Amino acid sequence: MGFAKKEYEFLTELGVGPRNPGCFANGTWKGNGPTISSVNPVNNQIIAEVTEASIQDYEDGMQACSEASKLWMQIPAPKRGEIVRQIGDALRAKLDHLGRLVSLEMGKILPEGIGEVQEIIDMCDYAVGLSRQLNGSVVPSERPNHVMMEMWNPLGVVGVITAFNFPCAVLGWNACIALVCGNCVVWKGAPTTPLITIAMTEIIADVLEKNNLPGAIFTSFCGGAEIGQAIAKDTRIHLVSFTGSTKVGLMVQHTVSERFGKCLLELSGNNAIIVMDDADIPLAVRSVLFAAVGTAGQRCTTCRRLLLHESIYQSVLEQLIGVYKQVKMGDPLEKGTLLGPLHTSVSKEKFEKGMEIIKSQGGKILFGGSAVESEGNFVQPTIVEISPTADVVKEELFGPVLYVMKFQTLKEAIEINNSVPQGLSSSIFTRKPEVIFKWLGPHGSDCGIVNVNIPTNGAEIGGAFGGEKATGGGREAGSDSWKQYMRRSTWNKFCSGTTSGKSFHFLCSKHQRGLSEKLLVNLPRCHSGLESGCNQPEPSLQCGSQFLLAHVALLQVLSVFSTPNIVLISIYVGCGVPGGQAIWIRSELSLSRGQRWKEESPDLFIKN
Repeated sequence: MGFAKKEYEFLTELGVGPRNPGCFANGTWKGNGPTISSVNPVNNQIIAEVTEASIQDYEDGMQACSEASKLWMQIPAPKRGEIVRQIGDALRAKLDHLGRLVSLEMGKILPEGIGEVQEIIDMCDYAVGLSRQLNGSVVPSERPNHVMMEMWNPLGVVGVITAFNFPCAVLGWNACIALVCGNCVVWKGAPTTPLITIAMTEIIADVLEKNNLPGAIFTSFCGGAEIGQAIAKDTRIHLVSFTGSTKVGLMVQHTVSERFGKCLLELSGNNAIIVMDDADIPLAVRSVLFAAVGTAGQRCTTCRRLLLHESIYQSVLEQLIGVYKQVKMGDPLEKGTLLGPLHTSVSKEKFEKGMEIIKSQGGKILFGGSAVESEGNFVQPTIVEISPTADVVKEELFGPVLYVMKFQTLKEAIEINNSVPQGLSSSIFTRKPEVIFKWLGPHGSDCGIVNVNIPTNGAEIGGAFGGEKATGGGREAGSDSWKQYMRRSTWNKFCSGTTSGKSFHFLCSKHQRGLSEKLLVNLPRCHSGLESGCNQPEPSLQCGSQFLLAHVALLQVLSVFSTPNIVLISIYVGCGVPGGQAIWIRSELSLSRGQRWKEESPDLFIKN
């Protein structure tokens, strides 16, 4: 085991040891499943061991998580946002160590590893602001004396199943928003990146403990397909967010749908870059390089297809091969490395088999095409000339393999872009506005991400991330993604009742001066009883009456019930700020006959 190596000493700062329990359930670490090894993809040597969760561990964790959700959803959203803010700060304090672990265990270069952790920190910041904007709406009713509103409430428990290529960022896209929306989170990280799962959980658990909150609010499991299937089948989990292959995603969707659960899928991509004849060629070449080679081609947004206009085809290919020759391959933790290893030895084997299939379908290897003889999982960055109709082009080969093909017209290029089953990301390089608008419009790219003059990879948290067709249709981050993590209810209220002929009197604005901090009625009618000479008409208080209170509140009378001794007024008080969220609070005021309400009264100034 390589844990004793000096370069692994930083792992202790993240709560990772040579042997680790892989289940965090009800605030406690344990693990009663099989023991697995975390492997360094650079040399396939063991970093540390992890004991995975058993099904009983899962059940124990889910019982506690389900119970904790009853508490967490009652905490005000801005307070939940404060917890997520603290999580972001805790991650920020260990940014370098976490980024180094991502590079060590996953295999992506160090700048990418640190960038991934920064992404979840940014997502925390984004979610904090969102915690004060989970707005409902007031809907005009077509029925007289009716109030209609839409409200959002937490789902309860959200399950997050993440993939190896972004072992912590995808968690952030889901968990940060799910938490501020009032949901507990159950996370199953990729079985080949268990140390990242443990390190991330340690940080989040520490924040919960410092705030005297149940650890079960965030529950995590290291495990394989058995734990994933349990999450998909569990009716206590109201939403399952799955990131992975289309094949497994379909199985998850089927299982979750059978129990009428909600599913958010981020699946395979088969992304194309189109380079028009008027494009900035040096910019396009630089963009294609990292889009195709970055993360060793193991991003869902990796550029896998390059479509070149026939007039620039040969020129661009020559330039691209030239920059491919300059790519530095090696240890992802070493400065200057651009291409690290594939994640596992199995991935390396799939690459080699993929090359055989490509050749059998008429593909011509223009650069690379071979695995590197080493103890690690290194393969050459590869450029393949092939027909867009070849079967292998329709599939996602998870590695640094770029298919190049030529086209004559924009219409043909768009058709090729849209011809694959997947629909995640796409990009076009051009200077012509008419081409850009065509590309962005309904007859352009059919992908969820449609770029212009930038590569297919990379995503900002402010924009919705996800794709169409076999990519799953899910969206993470972005302006309204929070709605996926909540349930919407529409409620209606009939405002009935009469005054039974009784008359009530209110202070006019003249007599309200100096009392603006109290609950006041702002009507131009008065019966103050405080001085003589105020002769404004005395209004009757009737069902449906509306009038302004101090500053911004709006009061509506719902009903008035009168007996010889008691008058009971039911009202709603809500925020009247344009564009603001209407929060209605029901209250009841009992007024004894003959009682005069004084200035110091905290309620309505009403005299009978």
